[in-house]
Amino acid sequence: MLRKLLFPIDLAEAAFVTRAIEEAQRLAKPFDSELRFINVQSLVPVRFIDYVREDFEAHIRAALEAEMAALAAKIDLPQNRVSSAVLFGPVHDTILDQAESWGADLIVISSHRPGMDRFLIGSVASAIVRRAKCSVLVLRG
Repeated sequence: MLRKLLFPIDLAEAAFVTRAIEEAQRLAKPFDSELRFINVQSLVPVRFIDYVREDFEAHIRAALEAEMAALAAKIDLPQNRVSSAVLFGPVHDTILDQAESWGADLIVISSHRPGMDRFLIGSVASAIVRRAKCSVLVLRG
């Protein structure tokens, strides 16, 4: 049974966001699942820290939280079944930590079709699939 579905969202990929909303509703309704949308931001590299605003993280967090709340509001489920969060840290580690601490039954993540750069460098989706303790559904773009 799918009680808790975790959706890591890359807000820069509008097509993937739309697809994630559609899939979230399709998967959640039959099971009356809880949905959690998360956006993970990488930390600013130390060498650039002198070039960003002192309140950079708070400024970015506020803007992204508003965007994530608007996304969650589009879901056609009771509000108490949908949540969102903006997290900072290494992307795949943060997603996996959130899945474990929240008790996710399924991670639903979008991914581009792999190109040569993905085979050489790897991707967030492939790291999630390899290391997740729960099931993972990969949505192709």
